[in-house]
Amino acid sequence: MRRLVLLGLVLSAVGVASADASTTALGPRLARALEVPHVDPDRTAALAVDLRSGAVVYSRNASLSLQPASNEKLPVAYASLVALGAGYRFQTDVMGIGALVGNVWHGNLFLRGYGDPTLEQSDLEALATEIAAFGIRRVDGAVIGDESWFDTVRTAPGWKARFYIGESPPLSALVVDRGRYLGRTSRNPALAAASLLRSTLEARGIRVARASRVGVPATEGVWLARDASAPLAKIVRFMGRESDNFTAEVLVKQLGAIIEGKGSTAAGTRAVRQLLHRGGVPLAGVRLVDGSGLSRLNRLTAVALVELLRAGLADPDVRAPFVESLAVAGIDGTLEHRMQSQPARSQVIAKTGSTSLASALSGFVRGRYVFAVIQNGRPVSRYWTRRAQDRFATVLAASP
Repeated sequence: MRRLVLLGLVLSAVGVASADASTTALGPRLARALEVPHVDPDRTAALAVDLRSGAVVYSRNASLSLQPASNEKLPVAYASLVALGAGYRFQTDVMGIGALVGNVWHGNLFLRGYGDPTLEQSDLEALATEIAAFGIRRVDGAVIGDESWFDTVRTAPGWKARFYIGESPPLSALVVDRGRYLGRTSRNPALAAASLLRSTLEARGIRVARASRVGVPATEGVWLARDASAPLAKIVRFMGRESDNFTAEVLVKQLGAIIEGKGSTAAGTRAVRQLLHRGGVPLAGVRLVDGSGLSRLNRLTAVALVELLRAGLADPDVRAPFVESLAVAGIDGTLEHRMQSQPARSQVIAKTGSTSLASALSGFVRGRYVFAVIQNGRPVSRYWTRRAQDRFATVLAASP
């Protein structure tokens, strides 16, 4: 209920055009909020806009091109919702190549992944139930994992080596339980998924003769089972509130596969850029290289983030799930332990971002303001950047 009230506050700001002279006094207070030690003011960008009047209440280096950390997930959330729709569901299929004779499937079963980042063991159990319903009790071939919907590049450009598995499981169109297999994260997620389905089938009394492997069917087969994910709105909400890197990277590849016909990070980021352009987001100084914000090659500007937030708010088909993907100060997600006191608590909804080189916070305040703060450094102070961001948002929350 609290989140619905917050969403109503934000949505009520759309389309109202009343000016408030009190916003002009905010500038000096917002400037003081950003004055913290160990953070380079020349590598700090900030912008705050009154949603009611459209007036800029504070601007500092708003067009400066900076590393955005996980604020990179905001373009991904917006583009995914625009291109696919809030109700979109990922599919995972089991196709049989061969023939059923009696209760024996003569041939192979292909587990075909189409990018579902939420696929888990319970989904495999449901697939096994559907397969059993055909009367199959033995497969004389193998369960083969088909991850060809995406490429097989497991990371994104510009990642530090430790980010692989440490910050995101290997990227693939076919991943079960985020790649966990036999107590560890598999570096071959499609093979792990096929092996898990094989063991799941055998637990249901369906014997599979051959060991699992990865491959692509040479011909179209017989559709035997299908799993559908939760709606995209729910997946984007998890990605945004929890700042989940894996989900963001998979969504980028999904956009590439659907829009450009190639499930790669490069194709996906091109698609995101096109969708931002169509939404009126200024792209000067913007470079999109991955979906999570882990890449050191990404660049965003404060003005791009603010205009992106406004574009999401203005689109009636995107508005609700986009706003719902933001964490609530002092309440949940990555802001659960920040701004826990009034006036900011529950009044600031925003996307966080943090790496050793970048820190960011962008979102809405009381349905009245939209803002973005990005800070870079080598390294950047985690404590002082967050202190400045929280002070900045709190000043907006305390305004009349």
